[in-house]
Amino acid sequence: MLLLFIWLIIGAIAAGQRHYYDSAPTNCASTGTIAVTILAGPLNYVGVNPKIHDCNVNVPQPSQ
Repeated sequence: MLLLFIWLIIGAIAAGQRHYYDSAPTNCASTGTIAVTILAGPLNYVGVNPKIHDCNVNVPQPSQ
């Protein structure tokens, strides 16, 4: 459990160093990029640079 916590803290630090927290996320792609950067944890420091470019969410429409 402690290892998981440390992993996520390192990911949060990496996201901060990339200035992802400087402004509020404006869409789901920026929110997703922050999330996957945190989940990648220390892998950010060995060349992993996860990014979410597009979130095409197809929400079902209510029937007429």
